[in-house]
Amino acid sequence: MHKKPYSLTAIIEREDDMFVAVCPEVDVASQGETVEEARANFLEAVELFFESASPSEIKSRLKKETYIMPLMPVLPDVKTRTGSRT
Repeated sequence: MHKKPYSLTAIIEREDDMFVAVCPEVDVASQGETVEEARANFLEAVELFFESASPSEIKSRLKKETYIMPLMPVLPDVKTRTGSRT
């Protein structure tokens, strides 16, 4: 059986004391105590998804186009207010 490689996205973020990895193209997630562990666990979770999901589930969840790009919004200055409000 020929296996086709896919180019998928891994978004890894710190959440409290763990790192959470998410794949927006197939909505699969995993976690680990380090970035490397989260990535390894995530790769295993994505591979298991493709091995165990039915072709129709893969087709319905696999997004054709996902764009991840930096945004540079202009944020207002945040100043600490002192004193009390009355």
